[in-house]
Amino acid sequence: MPRSVNSVASRKRRKKILKAAKGYFGRRKNVYTVAKNAVEKAMSYAYRDRKNNKRNFRSLWVMRINAAARLHGMSYSQFMGKVKANNIELNRKVLADLAMNNPEAFKAIVEKVK
Repeated sequence: MPRSVNSVASRKRRKKILKAAKGYFGRRKNVYTVAKNAVEKAMSYAYRDRKNNKRNFRSLWVMRINAAARLHGMSYSQFMGKVKANNIELNRKVLADLAMNNPEAFKAIVEKVK
């Protein structure tokens, strides 16, 4: 009985990896074993950095809210504490956007919580 080798599936698997490695430098783009390692490493970085991206954005929002709150004589922690105490349900993303693009609306929020 002849040996059964599913070369269609094997080729598809290899092509998928080489397609993902498109644009890489040197042997990383056209030698399967090297490309496979490069793609696996890239995917692990992508997974990690999707988490870091959320962290970085939250940090940016905090900085922007802090800067805007200090213009009105409050620290970030005082401001956020009073926002929560007054049941204003705006998240940091929205507050940071208001602080940057709509200072008068942010000022109105500050006046409301004071």
